[in-house]
Amino acid sequence: MSICTTVSRELTEPLAGTAPRAAAWLLIEQAGPWGPRALTESHFDPELGRALQRQVRGTGVEIALIRRPGKHADRPPTGERSVYLAHTAPSAAAGGGWVREAQLADPSDLLDLDFAAIGAGTQPGFGTPYSGDPLALVCTNGRRDRCCALLGRPLAADLAAAGHAQVWEVTHLGGHRFSPTMLVLPYGYAYGRLSAHTAKEVLEATRAGLIMPEWCRGRTFWDRPGQAAELAVRRSYAVEGVDELVIEQVADTTRHPEDQPDGWTVRVAHLDGRAWQARVRRTAADPARPESCLKAPTHPDRFDVITLEPLHGALATRGNLRA
Repeated sequence: MSICTTVSRELTEPLAGTAPRAAAWLLIEQAGPWGPRALTESHFDPELGRALQRQVRGTGVEIALIRRPGKHADRPPTGERSVYLAHTAPSAAAGGGWVREAQLADPSDLLDLDFAAIGAGTQPGFGTPYSGDPLALVCTNGRRDRCCALLGRPLAADLAAAGHAQVWEVTHLGGHRFSPTMLVLPYGYAYGRLSAHTAKEVLEATRAGLIMPEWCRGRTFWDRPGQAAELAVRRSYAVEGVDELVIEQVADTTRHPEDQPDGWTVRVAHLDGRAWQARVRRTAADPARPESCLKAPTHPDRFDVITLEPLHGALATRGNLRA
């Protein structure tokens, strides 16, 4: 079967607008092997995994397991485990993002969290505030897709060997065909098609409060049309600060109001008062390509910025921005 990353690169498939959607992330350390559905197919208690999945449903919180890079013995864990809880809103929206960390001996304590409030941005009394180096979460779960293992595990190991202390392997970030993929906290930007060199640049930029649009898939706080529009503004107007932009997204339901929308108007506002309006269109990618090495070729959604124009009385400039 074709390697999905090779096909995606050959088709020059755009990265923008492909990040997973999650307002908040719950990351639980779990050493040892992971199955395709790691929360219920690993040494993590499957009943607890199912209970957590039920509690986060519809809250905007995504759960993933993490482990340190390296070899993973096939044995149940003992002692305390690291847990991170992060919200990915920019500082000018929903109260801003945050990260909290804890060491838990009993992960069932997580059932006491109010996930609806967390997804809405309320910071709980869980653990302590995290203020260390950026958290680099590299997808490495080969049981979901072999590209994640073949490309992700060497990247995670290289970053750890280079001295980036907060590097973790993670079970799933979506977008196997963009491997190696990495989620960076505290800001919640997902990146794809990284090399060891570009991944280190991303972490250095994150440490400085900046984003690298070239390798970015989007901020997980925004829906995918908003992700695409934000990155179009960043590329066109050299906006690098992570928390400088806020998105307002309105679906176009005039053409097919009874169906899922295929067009959006997205307003992108800068903290300095500038603003832009983007028209985003969803289409089915063509030709068909495998979204994963384990799946048959299909036509995944892509989100293209068709027009982008400045607002607030600035001279409007229109252009075809389709990738």
